[in-house]
Amino acid sequence: MLEDKKVFIFGYSGHAYVIIESLIEMGYSIEGYFDFEEATVNPYGLTYYGFEKKVAVQEIVKNSLVFPTVGDNVIRKKLVHFFEELRLNQFTVIDKSANVSKTAQIGYSTYIGKNTAINAQAKIGNGVIVNTGAIIEHECHVNDFVHVAPASVLCGNVTVNKNVFIGANTVVKNNISIHEEVTIGAGAVVVKSIVEKGIWVGNPTRKNEIK
Repeated sequence: MLEDKKVFIFGYSGHAYVIIESLIEMGYSIEGYFDFEEATVNPYGLTYYGFEKKVAVQEIVKNSLVFPTVGDNVIRKKLVHFFEELRLNQFTVIDKSANVSKTAQIGYSTYIGKNTAINAQAKIGNGVIVNTGAIIEHECHVNDFVHVAPASVLCGNVTVNKNVFIGANTVVKNNISIHEEVTIGAGAVVVKSIVEKGIWVGNPTRKNEIK
């Protein structure tokens, strides 16, 4: 039987704190955490269960829920695949302050943060972070393992492919497509589709050619 209010988190640092507070406000019980090593700072008094690759996670977690609480897209992707391999109980965390359309679709191991807006017919994949105050407008499609940083705005019909990081306060014009494996710098304004991977910055965005 699924213990639907007991959660084990994977990762325990700054981004985890935000998710922990959302979970507590929603009535979940944080049973403990897994990480590379035990945290030197433990503000929520959580029990450390070890590094997930070196302990019997299934025996510890049993029927409880699991959630990846790391901001890094690559690590979060590995964790979600790890959960899938072990057939652990993944779920979606939507902060109580978020405004999410009833017609939006949101995948598992995705976090919808404080004061966000997810509007009509939007699709959000698995392992996504929509961070504080971000806006995902109508009919946007945000694929798996994307991080939309605080106060960013995706206007209508934007497609964001896998493994993209969108920096804080970025604005993406409507009907834009963003290639997978792209990083967009903070404060950028995207007015044309980004058709190749890399780091993109500025207003309007340009590829950052590192020499």
